[in-house]
Amino acid sequence: MIRRTQSVPSISISILDAIDAPSIWAGWFRHPQTWAPWRAFLSVMFGLPLDPAGLELFRQCTARNHPTAGGYTEAWLIIGRRGGKSFILALIACFLAVFKDWRPYLSPGEVGTVKVIAVDRKQARVIHRYCRALLRQVPAFTSLINRETDDEIALTNRITIEVQTASFRSTRGYTCIAALCDEIAYWRSDETASNPDSEILRALRPAMATIPNALLLCASSPYARRGELYNAYRRHHGQESPVLTWRAATRTMNSTVPQSFIDDQVERDPSGAAAEYLAEFRSDIESFINREVVDAAVVPGRHELPKLSNTTYRAFVDPSGGSADSMTLGIAHRDSNGNAILDLLRERRPPFSPEQVASEFAVILKAYNIRRVTGDHYAGEWPREQFRKAGIQYDTSDRSKSEIYLESLPLLNSGKIELLDHLRLITQLCGLERRTPRSGRDSIDHGPGAHDDLCNVALGALLLVSRATAKLILSQPALQKLASMPPRDRFTPRRIGLDRRSGPRMYF
Repeated sequence: MIRRTQSVPSISISILDAIDAPSIWAGWFRHPQTWAPWRAFLSVMFGLPLDPAGLELFRQCTARNHPTAGGYTEAWLIIGRRGGKSFILALIACFLAVFKDWRPYLSPGEVGTVKVIAVDRKQARVIHRYCRALLRQVPAFTSLINRETDDEIALTNRITIEVQTASFRSTRGYTCIAALCDEIAYWRSDETASNPDSEILRALRPAMATIPNALLLCASSPYARRGELYNAYRRHHGQESPVLTWRAATRTMNSTVPQSFIDDQVERDPSGAAAEYLAEFRSDIESFINREVVDAAVVPGRHELPKLSNTTYRAFVDPSGGSADSMTLGIAHRDSNGNAILDLLRERRPPFSPEQVASEFAVILKAYNIRRVTGDHYAGEWPREQFRKAGIQYDTSDRSKSEIYLESLPLLNSGKIELLDHLRLITQLCGLERRTPRSGRDSIDHGPGAHDDLCNVALGALLLVSRATAKLILSQPALQKLASMPPRDRFTPRRIGLDRRSGPRMYF
């Protein structure tokens, strides 16, 4: 980990001067009293003098006594929603790009980049619009703009402000004078790794290593007690450290948000509102499956298994309309040792024709001698109709997605499941989250911005073969009860104390 503890470079005009100047950004800050908390943060960040009220806020938000002289080159903002984080990131990006001459640190032909990284394209567009307005609405800055696209603003001083979505691949190859990471607690992506936040930061730090005092600023409302945001808070909050952590509720930083609105949100969802508006990390969310358990279940190098003779296969499908989510298929069987083996995974990512994908999946199912497939209740009759046309019976699952995950966990922990070496499947499994609401009944689902299409069909198929081959052993009282029933009722599971939703039970 690269540490940069030097003071922030001397700039002819401070960021607060730029905010106060009528010819620059004063028009954005018409009500100074509402911006006082952010002025205090910017003073701390850039090593500017603090008034007594600002010092008191610093102590409240950092649990430290005094700020580091000269400011900070790495800071983590843990701020509630609507607190103003995105606008402040855009302001800092424009300030660094315009008011500091970075050319002495750049090689001939090299361009310095201010990377503004957002959780998704929608959020990236918000920050891009802020940056464009902060530059376009100041006549003195308009002449600096050399080129402008939907993703970047290139300036004539060899600095580019570039907005991108969270991906460690697209951060490589740049020289960064600053990296501003928005909503980092929600950087969840099944395209990269189970913890992409660490991968992105690992790719960013070398890009900043050759620029003295390059700035790393990560801002987010908090989420679960994991990830780089929580790690930084745990390591540095309340400690005398060169890394600044600033934790504040929404109304601490933005008093224009009505308290009545916050109170209403807390009443509706105490745990969620505590994270989103009170800046408290959630204690009701945790990882569902440990990475070590998933790694132990994966058979390295096994990507798909061919059909075996004299083997019964079961299949699970997750339908999709073809515009947002993937449509997926999983096939599994049970071996002679009682292990559930995942044989095949198929995924069609949008856009696609649902009817065409149903036909493609039907061909695969028939190749494994499967004439019926299980899936969820998606879109009512549509999946049944499409698979019926292709000669496959579609049965709706008697378990919800959350129930499938909960019942599969013991099989995974006991080593009774063998998984394919499939990166997206592994990432989705590791990204599943357990939530404990006020009702006390746990639910399992993917995290924000993530997907679970593949692990849904994989665990669904594996659970089907585990249940289908279970032996039914009845105790003597159960046998006597069965013998006393009319013949037509003897094989109705609930009449003899069995639960069809839970599958065969063991009676001794």
